[in-house]
Amino acid sequence: MINTKNTFLTLIILCLALNFTTAQIEKSPPRNEGEGPWERLIIRGATLINGNGAPPTGPVDIIVEQNIIKDIVNVGYPGLPIRDRDRPKARKGDKELDAFGMYVLPGFIDMHGHIGGTGQGTPAEYVFKLWMGHGITTIRDPSAGNGLKWVLEHKEKSNKNTITAPRIFAYTSFGQGSNEPISNPEMARAWVRENAENGADGIKFFGAAPDIMQAALEENKKLGLRSAMHHAQMDVVRWNVMNSARAGLTSMEHWYGLPEAMFTDRKVQNYSLDYNYRNEQDRFGEAGQLWKQAAPPYSEKWNEVMDELISLDFTIDPTFNIYEASRDLMRAYSAEWHNIFTLPSLWNFYRPSRRSHGSYWFSWGTEQEVAWKENYKLWMTFVNEYKNRGGRVTAGSDSGFIYQLYGFGFIRELELLREAGFHPLEVIMSATLNGAEALGADDMLGSVEVGKYADFVILEENPLENLKVLYGTGTVQLDEDNEVIRVGGVKYTIKDGIIYDAKKLLEDVKQMVDEKKDGMRYKLTTK
Repeated sequence: MINTKNTFLTLIILCLALNFTTAQIEKSPPRNEGEGPWERLIIRGATLINGNGAPPTGPVDIIVEQNIIKDIVNVGYPGLPIRDRDRPKARKGDKELDAFGMYVLPGFIDMHGHIGGTGQGTPAEYVFKLWMGHGITTIRDPSAGNGLKWVLEHKEKSNKNTITAPRIFAYTSFGQGSNEPISNPEMARAWVRENAENGADGIKFFGAAPDIMQAALEENKKLGLRSAMHHAQMDVVRWNVMNSARAGLTSMEHWYGLPEAMFTDRKVQNYSLDYNYRNEQDRFGEAGQLWKQAAPPYSEKWNEVMDELISLDFTIDPTFNIYEASRDLMRAYSAEWHNIFTLPSLWNFYRPSRRSHGSYWFSWGTEQEVAWKENYKLWMTFVNEYKNRGGRVTAGSDSGFIYQLYGFGFIRELELLREAGFHPLEVIMSATLNGAEALGADDMLGSVEVGKYADFVILEENPLENLKVLYGTGTVQLDEDNEVIRVGGVKYTIKDGIIYDAKKLLEDVKQMVDEKKDGMRYKLTTK
Protein backbone atom coordinates (compact mmCIF):
# COMPACT_ATOMS: atom_id res chain seq x y z
CA MET A 1 0.00 0.00 0.00
CA ILE A 2 1.27 3.49 -0.86
CA ASN A 3 1.92 5.69 2.17
CA THR A 4 -0.05 8.88 1.51
CA LYS A 5 2.32 10.79 3.78
CA ASN A 6 5.33 9.86 1.69
CA THR A 7 6.34 13.29 0.41
CA PHE A 8 9.60 11.93 -0.92
CA LEU A 9 7.70 9.71 -3.34
CA THR A 10 5.53 12.65 -4.32
CA LEU A 11 8.65 14.73 -4.92
CA ILE A 12 10.24 12.06 -7.12
CA ILE A 13 7.06 11.77 -9.19
CA LEU A 14 6.90 15.52 -9.64
CA CYS A 15 10.60 15.85 -10.42
CA LEU A 16 10.26 13.28 -13.17
CA ALA A 17 7.19 15.06 -14.50
CA LEU A 18 8.82 18.49 -14.37
CA ASN A 19 12.29 17.41 -15.46
CA PHE A 20 13.77 18.93 -12.30
CA THR A 21 16.53 16.50 -11.51
CA THR A 22 19.66 17.29 -9.60
CA ALA A 23 21.86 16.45 -12.59
CA GLN A 24 24.09 19.48 -13.00
CA ILE A 25 24.37 21.63 -16.08
CA GLU A 26 27.63 23.16 -17.27
CA LYS A 27 28.96 25.71 -14.79
CA SER A 28 29.31 29.36 -15.67
CA PRO A 29 32.85 30.42 -16.66
CA PRO A 30 34.77 33.27 -14.99
CA ARG A 31 33.53 36.75 -15.83
CA ASN A 32 35.21 38.57 -18.68
CA GLU A 33 32.40 41.06 -19.36
CA GLY A 34 31.48 44.32 -17.71
CA GLU A 35 33.37 47.37 -16.53
CA GLY A 36 33.78 48.29 -12.90
CA PRO A 37 32.93 48.65 -10.17
CA TRP A 38 34.55 52.02 -9.64
CA GLU A 39 35.27 53.93 -6.50
CA ARG A 40 32.71 56.37 -7.84
CA LEU A 41 30.32 56.10 -10.79
CA ILE A 42 28.01 58.93 -11.93
CA ILE A 43 25.12 58.10 -14.24
CA ARG A 44 24.35 61.40 -15.94
CA GLY A 45 21.09 62.93 -17.08
CA ALA A 46 18.67 59.96 -17.12
CA THR A 47 14.93 59.89 -16.55
CA LEU A 48 14.26 57.75 -13.49
CA ILE A 49 11.42 55.19 -13.37
CA ASN A 50 11.89 54.11 -9.81
CA GLY A 51 9.91 50.90 -9.30
CA ASN A 52 8.02 52.23 -6.29
CA GLY A 53 4.99 53.40 -8.28
CA ALA A 54 6.22 56.99 -8.57
CA PRO A 55 5.94 58.66 -11.98
CA PRO A 56 9.09 59.21 -14.05
CA THR A 57 11.29 62.13 -13.06
CA GLY A 58 14.39 63.64 -14.59
CA PRO A 59 16.92 64.46 -15.58
CA VAL A 60 18.79 63.05 -12.61
CA ASP A 61 22.41 62.21 -11.86
CA ILE A 62 22.88 59.04 -9.80
CA ILE A 63 26.04 58.67 -7.75
CA VAL A 64 27.33 55.19 -6.98
CA GLU A 65 30.31 54.28 -4.83
CA GLN A 66 31.49 50.73 -5.52
CA ASN A 67 28.14 48.90 -5.46
CA ILE A 68 26.01 51.26 -3.33
CA ILE A 69 23.82 54.18 -4.39
CA LYS A 70 25.06 57.28 -2.57
CA ASP A 71 22.92 60.07 -4.00
CA ILE A 72 20.23 60.89 -6.57
CA VAL A 73 20.36 64.50 -7.69
CA ASN A 74 17.77 66.43 -9.72
CA VAL A 75 19.84 68.30 -12.28
CA GLY A 76 17.37 70.16 -14.47
CA TYR A 77 14.03 70.20 -16.22
CA PRO A 78 12.70 68.46 -19.34
CA GLY A 79 13.31 70.47 -22.50
CA LEU A 80 16.05 72.65 -20.99
CA PRO A 81 19.82 72.21 -21.15
CA ILE A 82 21.39 70.87 -17.98
CA ARG A 83 23.57 73.49 -16.30
CA ASP A 84 26.91 72.21 -15.07
CA ARG A 85 26.60 74.19 -11.86
CA ASP A 86 23.50 72.13 -10.94
CA ARG A 87 25.20 68.75 -11.19
CA PRO A 88 27.50 66.88 -8.83
CA LYS A 89 31.12 67.46 -9.72
CA ALA A 90 33.25 64.62 -10.99
CA ARG A 91 36.40 63.74 -9.10
CA LYS A 92 39.63 62.38 -10.47
CA GLY A 93 39.16 58.71 -11.30
CA ASP A 94 35.36 58.86 -11.46
CA LYS A 95 33.54 56.96 -14.17
CA GLU A 96 30.84 59.05 -15.85
CA LEU A 97 28.14 57.31 -17.90
CA ASP A 98 26.24 59.63 -20.23
CA ALA A 99 22.59 58.54 -20.05
CA PHE A 100 21.05 61.81 -21.23
CA GLY A 101 17.70 61.11 -22.86
CA MET A 102 17.70 57.54 -21.57
CA TYR A 103 15.59 55.80 -18.95
CA VAL A 104 16.94 54.14 -15.84
CA LEU A 105 15.00 51.56 -13.82
CA PRO A 106 15.89 49.31 -10.90
CA GLY A 107 17.31 45.93 -11.90
CA PHE A 108 14.56 43.45 -12.71
CA ILE A 109 13.78 40.52 -10.39
CA ASP A 110 12.63 37.24 -11.95
CA MET A 111 10.82 35.37 -9.21
CA HIS A 112 10.70 32.07 -11.09
CA GLY A 113 14.10 31.47 -12.66
CA HIS A 114 15.26 27.91 -13.25
CA ILE A 115 18.96 27.95 -14.14
CA GLY A 116 18.73 25.76 -17.20
CA GLY A 117 18.29 22.02 -17.24
CA THR A 118 20.03 18.90 -18.45
CA GLY A 119 17.02 17.91 -20.53
CA GLN A 120 17.15 21.26 -22.32
CA GLY A 121 20.92 21.26 -22.81
CA THR A 122 21.17 24.84 -21.55
CA PRO A 123 24.47 25.74 -19.86
CA ALA A 124 24.52 28.31 -17.07
CA GLU A 125 26.36 30.94 -19.11
CA TYR A 126 23.65 30.82 -21.78
CA VAL A 127 20.88 31.29 -19.23
CA PHE A 128 22.67 33.97 -17.21
CA LYS A 129 23.52 36.09 -20.25
CA LEU A 130 19.96 35.93 -21.59
CA TRP A 131 18.74 37.17 -18.21
CA MET A 132 21.36 39.88 -17.83
CA GLY A 133 20.82 40.95 -21.44
CA HIS A 134 17.23 41.75 -20.48
CA GLY A 135 18.07 43.72 -17.35
CA ILE A 136 17.38 40.88 -14.91
CA THR A 137 19.84 41.35 -12.06
CA THR A 138 18.20 39.05 -9.49
CA ILE A 139 16.48 35.68 -9.77
CA ARG A 140 14.80 33.30 -7.38
CA ASP A 141 15.72 29.74 -8.30
CA PRO A 142 12.74 27.59 -7.28
CA SER A 143 13.69 23.97 -6.67
CA ALA A 144 17.50 24.28 -7.01
CA GLY A 145 17.29 21.87 -9.91
CA ASN A 146 21.07 21.66 -10.30
CA GLY A 147 21.47 20.74 -6.63
CA LEU A 148 21.75 23.11 -3.68
CA LYS A 149 25.54 22.92 -3.55
CA TRP A 150 25.80 23.90 -7.24
CA VAL A 151 23.32 26.77 -6.83
CA LEU A 152 24.98 28.10 -3.69
CA GLU A 153 28.37 27.99 -5.42
CA HIS A 154 26.99 30.15 -8.25
CA LYS A 155 25.20 32.39 -5.77
CA GLU A 156 28.51 33.10 -4.03
CA LYS A 157 30.31 33.70 -7.32
CA SER A 158 27.54 36.06 -8.42
CA ASN A 159 27.74 37.94 -5.13
CA LYS A 160 31.47 38.34 -5.66
CA ASN A 161 30.91 39.14 -9.36
CA THR A 162 33.44 36.56 -10.48
CA ILE A 163 30.86 35.31 -13.00
CA THR A 164 28.42 37.20 -15.23
CA ALA A 165 25.15 36.35 -13.54
CA PRO A 166 22.20 37.80 -11.66
CA ARG A 167 22.24 37.55 -7.88
CA ILE A 168 20.58 34.30 -6.84
CA PHE A 169 18.09 33.38 -4.13
CA ALA A 170 18.17 29.60 -3.73
CA TYR A 171 15.00 27.73 -2.80
CA THR A 172 15.21 23.95 -2.47
CA SER A 173 12.40 21.51 -3.24
CA PHE A 174 10.89 20.18 -0.04
CA GLY A 175 12.62 16.91 0.78
CA GLN A 176 15.51 17.49 -1.62
CA GLY A 177 18.62 15.60 -0.51
CA SER A 178 16.81 13.59 2.15
CA ASN A 179 18.22 10.12 2.70
CA GLU A 180 14.79 8.65 3.41
CA PRO A 181 11.15 9.47 2.80
CA ILE A 182 9.73 12.31 4.90
CA SER A 183 6.77 10.51 6.38
CA ASN A 184 5.85 12.41 9.55
CA PRO A 185 5.87 15.96 10.97
CA GLU A 186 8.99 15.40 13.07
CA MET A 187 10.99 14.40 10.00
CA ALA A 188 9.60 17.42 8.14
CA ARG A 189 10.75 19.82 10.85
CA ALA A 190 14.19 18.22 10.99
CA TRP A 191 14.61 18.51 7.21
CA VAL A 192 13.57 22.18 7.29
CA ARG A 193 16.17 22.93 9.97
CA GLU A 194 18.85 21.09 8.01
CA ASN A 195 17.87 22.96 4.85
CA ALA A 196 18.39 26.28 6.62
CA GLU A 197 21.73 25.13 8.02
CA ASN A 198 22.80 24.18 4.48
CA GLY A 199 22.34 27.80 3.40
CA ALA A 200 19.10 27.72 1.41
CA ASP A 201 17.10 30.95 1.25
CA GLY A 202 13.77 29.18 1.25
CA ILE A 203 11.74 26.16 0.24
CA LYS A 204 9.66 25.28 -2.81
CA PHE A 205 6.73 22.96 -2.04
CA PHE A 206 4.62 20.87 -4.38
CA GLY A 207 2.36 19.25 -1.82
CA ALA A 208 2.26 16.65 0.94
CA ALA A 209 -0.04 15.32 3.62
CA PRO A 210 -1.61 18.15 5.66
CA ASP A 211 0.21 17.40 8.93
CA ILE A 212 3.56 17.31 7.13
CA MET A 213 2.85 20.56 5.27
CA GLN A 214 1.74 22.23 8.49
CA ALA A 215 4.89 21.18 10.34
CA ALA A 216 7.26 22.13 7.54
CA LEU A 217 5.75 25.58 6.97
CA GLU A 218 5.57 26.38 10.67
CA GLU A 219 9.23 25.43 11.15
CA ASN A 220 10.35 27.35 8.09
CA LYS A 221 8.48 30.45 9.28
CA LYS A 222 10.01 30.12 12.75
CA LEU A 223 13.46 30.13 11.13
CA GLY A 224 12.62 33.30 9.21
CA LEU A 225 12.92 31.77 5.74
CA ARG A 226 10.63 32.40 2.79
CA SER A 227 8.65 29.84 0.83
CA ALA A 228 6.91 29.23 -2.47
CA MET A 229 4.49 26.58 -3.65
CA HIS A 230 3.17 24.97 -6.79
CA HIS A 231 0.01 23.36 -5.42
CA ALA A 232 0.17 20.25 -7.58
CA GLN A 233 -3.04 18.38 -8.28
CA MET A 234 -1.72 15.30 -6.46
CA ASP A 235 -2.35 16.92 -3.05
CA VAL A 236 -4.44 20.03 -3.72
CA VAL A 237 -7.77 18.55 -2.58
CA ARG A 238 -6.47 18.22 0.98
CA TRP A 239 -4.22 21.28 0.92
CA ASN A 240 -5.02 24.34 -1.18
CA VAL A 241 -3.58 27.84 -1.07
CA MET A 242 -5.64 28.89 1.94
CA ASN A 243 -4.24 26.03 4.02
CA SER A 244 -0.73 27.03 2.92
CA ALA A 245 -1.09 30.74 3.60
CA ARG A 246 -2.55 30.15 7.05
CA ALA A 247 0.32 27.79 7.89
CA GLY A 248 2.95 30.35 6.88
CA LEU A 249 3.57 29.99 3.13
CA THR A 250 4.81 33.36 1.86
CA SER A 251 4.13 33.03 -1.89
CA MET A 252 2.43 30.89 -4.50
CA GLU A 253 3.49 30.18 -8.07
CA HIS A 254 1.19 29.88 -11.08
CA TRP A 255 -2.41 29.54 -9.91
CA TYR A 256 -2.89 25.93 -8.85
CA GLY A 257 -4.56 25.75 -5.46
CA LEU A 258 -6.30 29.11 -5.86
CA PRO A 259 -9.40 28.07 -7.84
CA GLU A 260 -9.68 25.00 -5.60
CA ALA A 261 -9.84 27.31 -2.56
CA MET A 262 -12.88 28.95 -4.18
CA PHE A 263 -14.89 25.85 -4.98
CA THR A 264 -18.44 26.15 -3.69
CA ASP A 265 -20.21 23.16 -5.26
CA ARG A 266 -17.44 20.55 -5.34
CA LYS A 267 -14.28 19.39 -3.60
CA VAL A 268 -12.50 17.89 -6.61
CA GLN A 269 -11.75 19.33 -10.03
CA ASN A 270 -14.13 17.95 -12.66
CA TYR A 271 -11.64 15.48 -14.11
CA SER A 272 -12.53 13.33 -17.10
CA LEU A 273 -12.90 9.75 -15.99
CA ASP A 274 -10.01 8.59 -18.18
CA TYR A 275 -7.70 11.39 -16.92
CA ASN A 276 -4.09 10.53 -16.10
CA TYR A 277 -1.89 13.18 -14.45
CA ARG A 278 1.20 11.74 -16.14
CA ASN A 279 -0.40 12.45 -19.50
CA GLU A 280 0.38 16.14 -19.81
CA GLN A 281 -2.29 16.87 -22.38
CA ASP A 282 -4.79 15.63 -19.81
CA ARG A 283 -3.11 17.67 -17.11
CA PHE A 284 -2.85 20.96 -18.96
CA GLY A 285 -5.86 20.53 -21.18
CA GLU A 286 -8.18 20.14 -18.21
CA ALA A 287 -6.36 22.76 -16.16
CA GLY A 288 -7.65 25.20 -18.76
CA GLN A 289 -11.18 24.47 -17.58
CA LEU A 290 -10.49 24.94 -13.88
CA TRP A 291 -11.13 28.64 -13.21
CA LYS A 292 -14.72 28.44 -14.44
CA GLN A 293 -15.35 25.72 -11.84
CA ALA A 294 -14.49 28.17 -9.04
CA ALA A 295 -16.64 30.91 -7.52
CA PRO A 296 -17.19 33.75 -10.02
CA PRO A 297 -15.45 37.12 -9.72
CA TYR A 298 -16.60 39.39 -6.88
CA SER A 299 -18.81 36.69 -5.38
CA GLU A 300 -18.86 36.12 -1.63
CA LYS A 301 -16.43 33.18 -1.73
CA TRP A 302 -14.13 34.93 -4.23
CA ASN A 303 -13.94 38.01 -2.00
CA GLU A 304 -13.47 35.95 1.14
CA VAL A 305 -10.43 34.13 -0.26
CA MET A 306 -8.89 37.29 -1.68
CA ASP A 307 -9.34 39.34 1.47
CA GLU A 308 -7.83 36.69 3.72
CA LEU A 309 -4.79 36.19 1.49
CA ILE A 310 -4.17 39.95 1.49
CA SER A 311 -4.52 40.07 5.28
CA LEU A 312 -1.81 37.39 5.50
CA ASP A 313 0.59 39.51 3.37
CA PHE A 314 0.64 36.72 0.81
CA THR A 315 2.45 37.07 -2.53
CA ILE A 316 1.13 35.84 -5.87
CA ASP A 317 3.68 35.14 -8.62
CA PRO A 318 1.35 34.31 -11.51
CA THR A 319 3.81 33.41 -14.31
CA PHE A 320 1.19 34.21 -16.96
CA ASN A 321 3.72 33.80 -19.74
CA ILE A 322 4.57 30.17 -19.16
CA TYR A 323 1.09 28.96 -20.11
CA GLU A 324 0.53 31.33 -23.00
CA ALA A 325 1.18 28.63 -25.59
CA SER A 326 -1.90 26.89 -24.20
CA ARG A 327 -4.06 29.73 -25.48
CA ASP A 328 -2.08 30.46 -28.67
CA LEU A 329 0.37 27.73 -29.60
CA MET A 330 1.34 29.20 -32.96
CA ARG A 331 2.27 32.55 -31.41
CA ALA A 332 4.52 30.89 -28.86
CA TYR A 333 6.48 28.65 -31.18
CA SER A 334 6.84 31.24 -33.95
CA ALA A 335 8.28 34.01 -31.77
CA GLU A 336 11.00 35.75 -33.75
CA TRP A 337 13.74 35.30 -31.16
CA HIS A 338 13.72 31.51 -31.37
CA ASN A 339 15.66 31.50 -34.66
CA ILE A 340 18.38 33.66 -33.15
CA PHE A 341 18.63 32.74 -29.48
CA THR A 342 17.09 29.30 -28.89
CA LEU A 343 19.58 26.44 -28.71
CA PRO A 344 18.79 23.42 -30.91
CA SER A 345 18.68 21.18 -27.84
CA LEU A 346 16.17 23.50 -26.16
CA TRP A 347 14.03 23.64 -29.28
CA ASN A 348 13.97 19.85 -29.42
CA PHE A 349 12.88 19.82 -25.78
CA TYR A 350 9.99 22.17 -26.57
CA ARG A 351 8.62 20.04 -29.42
CA PRO A 352 5.65 17.70 -28.89
CA SER A 353 6.71 14.89 -26.57
CA ARG A 354 5.15 12.51 -24.08
CA ARG A 355 8.26 12.70 -21.92
CA SER A 356 9.55 16.31 -21.86
CA HIS A 357 7.71 18.50 -19.34
CA GLY A 358 5.61 21.20 -20.96
CA SER A 359 5.66 19.62 -24.42
CA TYR A 360 2.04 18.50 -24.25
CA TRP A 361 1.02 19.17 -27.84
CA PHE A 362 -0.27 15.65 -28.53
CA SER A 363 -3.46 16.90 -30.14
CA TRP A 364 -3.80 20.57 -29.23
CA GLY A 365 -6.45 22.56 -31.04
CA THR A 366 -9.06 25.25 -31.07
CA GLU A 367 -11.14 23.86 -28.20
CA GLN A 368 -8.18 23.77 -25.82
CA GLU A 369 -7.07 27.27 -26.81
CA VAL A 370 -10.55 28.75 -26.38
CA ALA A 371 -10.83 27.17 -22.93
CA TRP A 372 -7.47 28.61 -21.93
CA LYS A 373 -8.42 32.06 -23.20
CA GLU A 374 -11.47 31.97 -20.96
CA ASN A 375 -9.26 30.65 -18.14
CA TYR A 376 -6.91 33.63 -18.55
CA LYS A 377 -9.77 36.13 -18.32
CA LEU A 378 -10.83 34.81 -14.93
CA TRP A 379 -7.26 34.33 -13.68
CA MET A 380 -6.25 37.85 -14.73
CA THR A 381 -9.36 39.31 -13.15
CA PHE A 382 -8.41 37.83 -9.79
CA VAL A 383 -4.76 38.90 -10.00
CA ASN A 384 -5.56 42.44 -11.07
CA GLU A 385 -8.13 42.89 -8.32
CA TYR A 386 -5.70 41.35 -5.82
CA LYS A 387 -3.27 44.10 -6.74
CA ASN A 388 -5.98 46.75 -6.61
CA ARG A 389 -6.89 45.79 -3.05
CA GLY A 390 -3.30 45.97 -1.85
CA GLY A 391 -2.07 42.43 -2.48
CA ARG A 392 1.48 41.85 -3.66
CA VAL A 393 1.96 40.54 -7.22
CA THR A 394 5.41 39.78 -8.60
CA ALA A 395 6.84 38.89 -12.01
CA GLY A 396 8.27 35.46 -12.75
CA SER A 397 8.95 33.65 -16.00
CA ASP A 398 9.54 29.89 -15.42
CA SER A 399 11.44 29.91 -18.71
CA GLY A 400 13.03 26.89 -20.34
CA PHE A 401 9.67 25.23 -20.85
CA ILE A 402 6.62 25.58 -23.13
CA TYR A 403 8.38 27.74 -25.77
CA GLN A 404 9.36 30.43 -23.27
CA LEU A 405 12.98 31.55 -23.52
CA TYR A 406 15.02 32.98 -20.64
CA GLY A 407 14.85 36.78 -20.55
CA PHE A 408 12.30 37.00 -23.34
CA GLY A 409 9.73 35.14 -21.25
CA PHE A 410 10.18 37.64 -18.42
CA ILE A 411 9.45 40.60 -20.70
CA ARG A 412 6.42 38.75 -22.02
CA GLU A 413 5.29 38.37 -18.39
CA LEU A 414 5.38 42.16 -18.07
CA GLU A 415 3.20 42.51 -21.17
CA LEU A 416 0.71 40.02 -19.75
CA LEU A 417 0.52 41.88 -16.43
CA ARG A 418 -0.35 44.90 -18.54
CA GLU A 419 -3.03 42.86 -20.31
CA ALA A 420 -4.42 41.85 -16.92
CA GLY A 421 -5.07 45.53 -16.20
CA PHE A 422 -1.90 46.76 -14.48
CA HIS A 423 -0.81 50.32 -15.23
CA PRO A 424 2.71 50.22 -16.75
CA LEU A 425 4.09 51.71 -13.53
CA GLU A 426 2.41 48.88 -11.61
CA VAL A 427 3.99 46.42 -14.03
CA ILE A 428 7.45 47.82 -13.30
CA MET A 429 6.70 47.74 -9.57
CA SER A 430 5.82 44.03 -9.83
CA ALA A 431 9.08 43.43 -11.68
CA THR A 432 11.22 45.25 -9.12
CA LEU A 433 10.15 46.38 -5.64
CA ASN A 434 7.41 43.78 -5.16
CA GLY A 435 9.88 41.02 -5.92
CA ALA A 436 12.39 42.46 -3.47
CA GLU A 437 9.72 42.61 -0.77
CA ALA A 438 8.68 39.02 -1.42
CA LEU A 439 12.31 37.92 -1.07
CA GLY A 440 12.72 39.93 2.13
CA ALA A 441 15.42 41.98 0.40
CA ASP A 442 13.74 45.33 -0.16
CA ASP A 443 16.25 46.98 2.14
CA MET A 444 18.85 46.57 -0.62
CA LEU A 445 16.97 45.76 -3.84
CA GLY A 446 13.93 46.74 -5.88
CA SER A 447 14.13 50.52 -6.17
CA VAL A 448 16.65 53.27 -6.86
CA GLU A 449 17.25 54.64 -3.38
CA VAL A 450 20.25 55.83 -1.41
CA GLY A 451 21.86 52.94 0.43
CA LYS A 452 20.64 50.23 -1.92
CA TYR A 453 22.66 48.13 -4.33
CA ALA A 454 23.54 49.73 -7.64
CA ASP A 455 21.39 47.48 -9.85
CA PHE A 456 19.92 49.28 -12.87
CA VAL A 457 18.36 48.78 -16.27
CA ILE A 458 19.14 51.54 -18.78
CA LEU A 459 17.53 51.87 -22.20
CA GLU A 460 17.01 54.51 -24.83
CA GLU A 461 13.22 54.23 -25.21
CA ASN A 462 10.45 54.74 -22.69
CA PRO A 463 9.25 51.27 -21.63
CA LEU A 464 6.07 52.71 -20.14
CA GLU A 465 4.92 53.67 -23.62
CA ASN A 466 5.77 50.27 -25.09
CA LEU A 467 7.05 47.34 -23.03
CA LYS A 468 8.21 45.67 -26.24
CA VAL A 469 11.28 47.91 -26.26
CA LEU A 470 12.58 45.72 -23.39
CA TYR A 471 12.87 42.64 -25.61
CA GLY A 472 16.38 41.78 -26.72
CA THR A 473 15.14 41.85 -30.30
CA GLY A 474 13.59 45.28 -29.77
CA THR A 475 10.53 46.24 -31.79
CA VAL A 476 9.76 47.46 -35.30
CA GLN A 477 8.93 51.07 -36.19
CA LEU A 478 8.88 53.34 -39.24
CA ASP A 479 11.36 56.21 -39.30
CA GLU A 480 10.76 59.65 -40.76
CA ASP A 481 11.78 58.38 -44.21
CA ASN A 482 9.19 55.60 -44.03
CA GLU A 483 11.91 53.00 -43.60
CA VAL A 484 11.43 50.03 -41.28
CA ILE A 485 13.80 50.19 -38.33
CA ARG A 486 14.29 48.33 -35.09
CA VAL A 487 14.49 50.15 -31.81
CA GLY A 488 14.86 49.01 -28.26
CA GLY A 489 16.60 46.37 -26.30
CA VAL A 490 18.26 47.12 -22.97
CA LYS A 491 21.39 49.18 -23.53
CA TYR A 492 23.13 48.71 -20.17
CA THR A 493 22.52 46.30 -17.35
CA ILE A 494 24.27 47.44 -14.18
CA LYS A 495 24.70 45.03 -11.28
CA ASP A 496 26.65 45.99 -8.16
CA GLY A 497 27.94 49.05 -10.00
CA ILE A 498 29.38 46.95 -12.86
CA ILE A 499 28.26 48.14 -16.29
CA TYR A 500 27.40 45.42 -18.79
CA ASP A 501 26.73 46.05 -22.46
CA ALA A 502 23.39 44.22 -22.62
CA LYS A 503 23.43 43.88 -26.38
CA LYS A 504 26.92 42.42 -26.31
CA LEU A 505 25.71 39.81 -23.81
CA LEU A 506 22.96 38.82 -26.23
CA GLU A 507 25.46 38.73 -29.08
CA ASP A 508 27.45 36.24 -27.02
CA VAL A 509 24.32 34.11 -26.71
CA LYS A 510 23.73 34.29 -30.45
CA GLN A 511 27.29 33.08 -31.00
CA MET A 512 26.70 30.13 -28.65
CA VAL A 513 23.60 29.19 -30.62
CA ASP A 514 25.36 29.60 -33.98
CA GLU A 515 28.18 27.34 -32.82
CA LYS A 516 25.70 24.63 -31.85
CA LYS A 517 23.97 24.94 -35.21
CA ASP A 518 27.24 24.81 -37.17
CA GLY A 519 27.13 21.97 -39.65
CA MET A 520 23.58 21.01 -38.70
CA ARG A 521 20.72 20.87 -41.11
CA TYR A 522 18.69 22.79 -38.59
CA LYS A 523 15.40 24.59 -38.79
CA LEU A 524 12.78 25.46 -36.23
CA THR A 525 9.77 23.29 -36.82
CA THR A 526 7.32 21.47 -34.60
CA LYS A 527 7.59 18.33 -36.75
